[in-house]
Order: sequence, then structure tokens, then C-alpha cells
Amino acid sequence: MPEDDINLRGGRIVRSEEPLNLEMPFETAESFITPTNSFYVRTHFPIPKIDRDAWWLHVEGEVEKSFAINYEELVGLESITIPVTLECAGNNRNFLEPKVKGVQWGLGAVGTAEWTGVPLSVLLDRAVVRSNACEVILEGADHGMLDDPKSPPGELTFSRSVPLEKAKRDVLLAYRMNGKDLPPEHGFPVRAIVPGWYAMASIKWLQRIIVSSEPFTGYYQTLDYAYWKRRGDIAELSPIAELQVKAEIAWPAQGETVPANSSVRIRGAAWAAGNEIVGVEVSTDGGSTWKEATLLGEMKPHAWRFWEFDWKTPSAPGKRTLVARATDSLGQTQPVHRDPDRGTYMINHLLPITVEVR
Repeated sequence: MPEDDINLRGGRIVRSEEPLNLEMPFETAESFITPTNSFYVRTHFPIPKIDRDAWWLHVEGEVEKSFAINYEELVGLESITIPVTLECAGNNRNFLEPKVKGVQWGLGAVGTAEWTGVPLSVLLDRAVVRSNACEVILEGADHGMLDDPKSPPGELTFSRSVPLEKAKRDVLLAYRMNGKDLPPEHGFPVRAIVPGWYAMASIKWLQRIIVSSEPFTGYYQTLDYAYWKRRGDIAELSPIAELQVKAEIAWPAQGETVPANSSVRIRGAAWAAGNEIVGVEVSTDGGSTWKEATLLGEMKPHAWRFWEFDWKTPSAPGKRTLVARATDSLGQTQPVHRDPDRGTYMINHLLPITVEVR
């Protein structure tokens, strides 16, 4: 691990206590499905205490038939189970230089779980969406005050929106994670799962679904979780959405010692938005030369792909810099350098790992 004095809770790195933010040590990522007790936790406010029997999910806005559904009725609807990789939009922030504000995530604010729930389209069909609708706002029950002069006065509730087309296509209202009820820190009783998007869109503790005829301009849509998008000479704030193509090295970890003149298996995971990872390359000399890694398992939409590479370590001792890069089915490859227009989010440039050969 990069820090010697790291604070762990249940095997996860404590990035903050209040609000609770826990990171999976990425070197422990060895299985396609991340165990629930290893999965990273991201919260902005205190975790809401919700009574499942008193919980209602409201569907309203630009619909013909507003309604509310309780937990028992929701879980009684036909469900599906899908694996989806969730990554915090600030994952890898600890690598940025100079240092920036925000949770100092290393490599492990990412994980893949099997999510069971009801497609959002089922509820939207019941509500009968009007023809003028363009977005669906997802609102959680988590709320609190922000120490930000740009935030609205008073308490703020965490909410984000997705385009109506995506809401209908693949957003899931999940009530189970890896076969069991959602734990409170992961959104009990129900969270939205927005496949292929950064996890700030996968609203936890879901309480309202609002169909809108106008683009949503809430705090977490426009001022936070946004980046600068260029249109010629004009820079416009745009909401963060799709995952960027990325490969991360799980082992050897930063600062690890590996034996000289030996065979060492470098392993990791790679992911993109909804696109297939078609290749991962590994460099053991800081990016001067690259060789193909072996992709493991089967490709599954919206889920990471594990990979490995057998490295014949040099006979001479010393430091070596390892780098991995992924390419997806659209031909998108990780950039070498950081894009400053992305601020403290969407970090997918190449991240070197330094190891000691001895």
C-alpha cells in the first residue's frame, strides 16, 4: 500500500469517518465479483436510517399517472440480476499532482457486484411518461449541509439525473447486492444502478423518481460532479457521466519488493463504459516498451475484465516502473497525461507503479 500508517476498517482503508468513505485495497481484487464486505463505500452525508416497512418510492413529474410503490410491492415485481462495475468519479485522486481537495482515493474506489432489482423502465411504463419528457431525476434520502459558498442555503439532498433514453434502457432499481439485501452503507432499501456511468449517478437510499421536461441543474449535476467540456474556444461545465477506459495494476502493489531473475505475474483489472475491453498492454520499463497482457474470463457488458502478464524480472536489482493501459472496442486508449479540464474527476491517465527488484 502507498501509505505505511494507513487506517483500516474490516480490511478497507478509511478515507474519512464522517461522512463514511471506505476504500478497497486494490491488491485484494482477485475475483470478478467483489465481496460486499470489501466493496468501497462513498457517502456525502450521514447514512439515513430507513424503516423498510415505512419506505415508499414516489414516481412523479411529467407522467400521466403519478404513484408510490412500497418495498413489498417492488420486490414482488419481476426482477433481473446483472453484474455492474461501479467506480467513484474521484477514484485515483490521491495520484494527482499537485494535491487537490476531495476524498484521497487510491486505486480501490471501484468494485463489481451482482445487483438484483427491477428495471426502472417498468415503473416508467406504469407511470406513462409524457412526450415532452427528456430526463429522469433520481433523488436519495441522504441530505445535509455543505460547507461550500456555491451550494444553496439550508440542507441539500443528493440527486442526479439521467437521460430518459438511458433510464428506460438499462437503469436498475436494485434491492439486493451479491444475493443479499443491500447493506445500509450501500443504499438500503433501494439504490439505482446506472450501468456504464460513474457511481455518483447510482443514487442510494432512493426515495423519488422525477420525470422532467427540462435538463436538471441541481448542485451535484452542475457545480459538483461536472467537468469543463470544450466547444471551440468556449469551455462549458458538463455533468460527469460515462466511465473512461482504464486499466489498473492490482499486484505488485506500489512499493512491493519482487525477486530478481524470476517470473512474476502482474495482474489487474480493466473497464470502460459500455464498451468491451479488447486489449491490455503492460510496460515494465516506465512506458518505453509495451507487451500484450492476457485477458481472463468472459466479456460482460458494464463489468470489468481481469487480466494478467508474466514478467521475467531483471537479474540486476533496482527500482522498476510498471504501467498498464487498456483499449476498448471503440479504439479508445488511456491517455498518457492528465486532462486538466476534468478537474478532480474522471482520472484515467496512465498511473505508474514503482516496485523494487531485489
